Amino acid sequence: MRTVIFDLDGTLADTSVDLLAAANHCFGVMGLGDMLTHPEDAKIALRGGKRMLTEGLIRAGQFKDATVEEYYPVLLEAYRDGIDTHTVMYPGAMDAVEALKAAGYGVGICTNKPEALAEELMQRLGVRDAFASLVGADTLPVRKPDPKPLFEAARRAGGAPEMCVLIGDSDTDRNTSKNAGVPSVLVTFGPAGPEMAALNPEALLHDYADLPGIVAELIGVNNIG
Repeated sequence: MRTVIFDLDGTLADTSVDLLAAANHCFGVMGLGDMLTHPEDAKIALRGGKRMLTEGLIRAGQFKDATVEEYYPVLLEAYRDGIDTHTVMYPGAMDAVEALKAAGYGVGICTNKPEALAEELMQRLGVRDAFASLVGADTLPVRKPDPKPLFEAARRAGGAPEMCVLIGDSDTDRNTSKNAGVPSVLVTFGPAGPEMAALNPEALLHDYADLPGIVAELIGVNNIG
């Protein structure tokens, strides 16, 4: 079976506001106040918790690796508490997922968000059951851009790893697909959208309505029925 594997943050859902809120909670505990703002720092949010803590501490002139490590669990707890306060799926994302499934593709998720948090978010958004697999940052000993999590997501979705396509929004996703030897489709509507063309993916996605056609061109059509 051919499979379509999605990144989560910035690809399926706009999670940046809730991520930034969790980081600013940490800075508040430190007595620094809000160090990150939306939408200006949305791209930083999608680089993960440690990247947000690092950036805020640098701006405050108080960066230490030890401080990042100390507050990372605090950030994760704060994020878990407000994980779906402002997060929304991108327009048309679930319609595209259902169209792909109807066409016979296996559909899964490969994210660098911790698996438990990714599961929690998708459950709260009411869309977890639409995906046959979910592989997070800590599901395996390695994470993207290592290709193993992508291959595992494809296998768990019932597919052959070499016949998958990765839908993402970053250089991490592009490098993952390169390392895996499979095509990537990068979305242009995420926070880093204007930068995606320079990464030379096999395709750019401006509207989720176009995804089924793009996938068919890149990896072929599954035989169903």
